[in-house]
Amino acid sequence: MAPSAPAHAQPPGATGCLVMADGTVIWGHGFGAVGEAVGEVCFNTAMTGYQEVMTDPSYAAQIVCFTFPHIGNVGANPDDIESEGHGAVGCIVRERVTPHSSFRAETHFSDWLRDHGRIGLAGVDTRALTRRVRLHGAPNAVIVHNPRREFDIPALIERARAWQGLEGLDLAALVTRDENTRWLGGPWSLNRSGETPEGGDERPHIVAIDYGSKDNIFRNLVRAGARVTVVPARATLDEILRLQPAGVFLSNGPGDPAATGEYAVPVIRGLLERDVPIFGICLGHQLLGLAAGAKTAKMHQGHRGANHPVKRLSDGAVEITSMNHGFAVDRDTLPEGVEETHVSLFDGSNCGISLRGKRAFGVQYHPEASPGPQDSFYLFERFVGMVT
Repeated sequence: MAPSAPAHAQPPGATGCLVMADGTVIWGHGFGAVGEAVGEVCFNTAMTGYQEVMTDPSYAAQIVCFTFPHIGNVGANPDDIESEGHGAVGCIVRERVTPHSSFRAETHFSDWLRDHGRIGLAGVDTRALTRRVRLHGAPNAVIVHNPRREFDIPALIERARAWQGLEGLDLAALVTRDENTRWLGGPWSLNRSGETPEGGDERPHIVAIDYGSKDNIFRNLVRAGARVTVVPARATLDEILRLQPAGVFLSNGPGDPAATGEYAVPVIRGLLERDVPIFGICLGHQLLGLAAGAKTAKMHQGHRGANHPVKRLSDGAVEITSMNHGFAVDRDTLPEGVEETHVSLFDGSNCGISLRGKRAFGVQYHPEASPGPQDSFYLFERFVGMVT
């Protein structure tokens, strides 16, 4: 069903819809949770990992349009959840979700969405919707599933218009952990996550600030040789230093980095002043950029998928990466002493920085690759090697 505005005629059998702030209504078949949710519409081009995407806290307050047409066909299971209770508010897919066919599946994807309060909309021309986002930017919208087929379209349009959007919105504080946590899981394996590696207490201690992290990031830090303590997004500099970190990791997360930076940047600057090694990814990379004196900006459509080529400027190598971000460090604002290390080959935007004279670097993409390629795991090894 292609986007059409402002026609609101409800097709026979439609049990769901996407209502945009400009009055566009896209009809389809609702699945998953019943209800409505407001958010920003974005698209993800990954062919695998839909459950990881839906539980990535970086997608908080977002509605994900999957460009791959067959979503849900391998079901859902507890091992592929990246966070508990956080992630996208809804998803949009081309084909109706079929019965799953995977030995790992424990439940139907639609049932999993229902149990986790996420709304789905199927039967949508996702190619047309993706093209709309690419041409006009990510719109604010309301996704609705109502089996009774009752929709108050004017009220839904007003709700979409009234939502403030992601600019100026600090969402990290809503998705972070509430207290310090020792990460006990080892590297992921097919037979569930491994136990804490033998001799874990002798490994370098990494304190990870949770701005909305995926669990696989912590698994990869362990795999690279670290032991990990996770702290809330609003942890103070003194609270972090009392943990005696060998290094500090700045996680991914949702929302506007400038808003989260109100409390995060002073902490990061304090760590830089004390020459604590720092590695940031995604939102953590943007916060490191802000702490170094750069600025961030909202992107037209953002980068979301598992096939994004990034050029490493040190040697010209190209990494195929997993990405999920709607904001970016403005490369034109990088101050003296901040070196650009990686750039996107899609649009030339900044994808990595390093601070001269400091043991601190960040990348815009997700080197833990969940889902996605594993070209960039070396960054975890580089960070752990930096602190040993």
